Order: sequence, then C-alpha cells, then structure tokens
Amino acid sequence: MCRTKKHVIKMFGTLEMLTSALWAFFIVYATWYLTSAKDYAPLTPYEAKILWKIHKQNIGCNGKKWQIIKRGGKIVGFKCECGYRHIQKRLIVASTPTPPMPTQISMIRKEAKIK
Repeated sequence: MCRTKKHVIKMFGTLEMLTSALWAFFIVYATWYLTSAKDYAPLTPYEAKILWKIHKQNIGCNGKKWQIIKRGGKIVGFKCECGYRHIQKRLIVASTPTPPMPTQISMIRKEAKIK
C-alpha cells in the first residue's frame, strides 16, 4: 500500500467530494419533501358545500348534485355532477390553524355586555 503524500491527498479529495455530493443530495431531497409532500386536509360538510357553490359560480356549472369524497372516515373533498373533483390537501409540515386569540378590546366589550 502506497503511503506517499500525493496518494493521501488524492484519497482525501475524493472522500471530500463524495461527502459534499451526499450532503447536497440530502439538502435538495429535504427541501423537496418539506415543500411538496402533501396530506389530505379534512373539511366540514358546510365547507365542502361552499366550495361546490364557488365551483358552480366560477365555472358556470349546471350540476344539481354533488358527492362527498371521504378518506379515512373524514371528508376531504367533493365530486360535482359535471365530473369536477376537488380534494383539499395541505403540506405535511403545515400545522393545523389555531383559532384567533381574543384581543383586549373585544374582551372589554364582552365584559361591558355582561354588566
């Protein structure tokens, strides 16, 4: 086995390039996963009906009936009589929306109504 200085430098350079390429691949993959991977987002029946009405209004659809699309026992979309399908999705890393916190002014108004 050759232990010359050139051989050690050449081997280290190849190892360094391989490590850099693996890190670059990992970063690209992680970025793609976090920005593209999606999961079904549940809807209420009311939200599905509103989305169907918006579809009818925007497209000028003449459909009179619609069906709920379920995945895992939860409503995730609807299918219109015209053939249009809407499935609600969100990013996997997205958290569920939090309800808005009451402001100080609204709390004062609530207290004033109580008294």
